[in-house]
Amino acid sequence: FRKFLLDNGAKVKFEGIEKPSYTLNSTYDLLEGGLKHEKYVTKLITNIYNVAFEEKDFKTMQFLDGFLKEQIEEEKNAEDLLKKMSLFGNDSKGLYLLNQELGQRTYVSEVSNEM
Repeated sequence: FRKFLLDNGAKVKFEGIEKPSYTLNSTYDLLEGGLKHEKYVTKLITNIYNVAFEEKDFKTMQFLDGFLKEQIEEEKNAEDLLKKMSLFGNDSKGLYLLNQELGQRTYVSEVSNEM
């Protein structure tokens, strides 16, 4: 986002980020918080996209397409992980297998760093 803004003549100013105000009491709470955060990020990107659409700023819309696609995937991953945790709960064997599965995931960015 920073590079895109700078490349398009915008000034970028970083400010502090507030510490989250919630307490996590379990792994399930943590995963629910992760899903909630992914939905929040999707909403923020969608809001920017809506403004770009209203302004007919097609360059920004195209830039955001990859981020929206990635957010759809991240929300799905978070939902799937919550479902699996619901199934495995406190079963150590199930959690071990889930850990093995998650350890094999690799990150592949759909968003180009070139923009």
